[in-house]
Amino acid sequence: MPANLPPQYFEAEKVYRQARTPEEKVEALETMLAIMPKHKGTDKLRAELRTRIAKFSEEAQRRSSTARRGSAYNIRKEGAGQVVLVGLPNVGKSELLAAVTEATPEVGDYPFTTKEPLPGMMHFENIQIQLLDMPPITDRDARPWFAHLLRNSDALVLVVDLGEEPVLQIETLLSELAAMKVQVMPDDELPIGTVRKCALVLGSRNDLDEAGERCARLRSRFEGVLPVECVSVLDDSGLERLRRTIFERLDIMRVYTKTPGKKADMEDPVILKKGSTLEDAAESVHKDFRANLKYAQVWGSGKFDGQRVKRDYVLEDGDIVELHA
Repeated sequence: MPANLPPQYFEAEKVYRQARTPEEKVEALETMLAIMPKHKGTDKLRAELRTRIAKFSEEAQRRSSTARRGSAYNIRKEGAGQVVLVGLPNVGKSELLAAVTEATPEVGDYPFTTKEPLPGMMHFENIQIQLLDMPPITDRDARPWFAHLLRNSDALVLVVDLGEEPVLQIETLLSELAAMKVQVMPDDELPIGTVRKCALVLGSRNDLDEAGERCARLRSRFEGVLPVECVSVLDDSGLERLRRTIFERLDIMRVYTKTPGKKADMEDPVILKKGSTLEDAAESVHKDFRANLKYAQVWGSGKFDGQRVKRDYVLEDGDIVELHA
């Protein structure tokens, strides 16, 4: 099947060939990957681009190892996904990270408390999701590495302070993201070189006066466009719902594998993108499984438990599969 690449892909490829630094090459490759249509004809090329991205990302990390601030901005992904907290100064990002993870960020009532990205692992049911507390998006010292982390992340949380006008804060964040060639609004046109990220809007400090009214304005502004959650870390209001919303924005699912005659390990799921097939699950277990897979049995989304399914069977969250090679 031919790749049928659009003209924008070749423009991005030209930028890649002219790039001089590993960071510039990664940015161009990510753009090429985002533009490329998804079908069987592009599978091999997509794999090649991902290999190049990994190569140049490692090179960038090696180069930055001699500079403390530079290396701090290369955060290895862990868990089921990496989610970046984005906001203006002093909007409660660090308070949120401390409330939903075991990380201990410095929390202060003055701007630019966070100087470097700080990861923390958030539990959601039987998986963990990595959250990154970032410097304010307006921190110009962080700009060279900020964009790379945003573009490389799996999702963004746009944090605003409900003690101030939230819609204005969001508009500022969207403008700053656009300057870094990152887009979160699903229906806006995607300029060449810009990547689109799943996102949600989070109103912090929902315990403050007038917070309820401001949260309602946020929901009205983004209804049907982006999910909006409003939370308070003082009384844990909304935090459990927030965990689930973050999980849903990652667009992932959990699949459990079992061997014949044994029970599935329900505490160690395979993490796949929604819409993944049995073939994808087999490859995530071991590459040889995909080549040698004959059939599988599925418990959960099948018409009946233990239903025999083929390679192209589309799995759902919570399915249990028994692979037969």
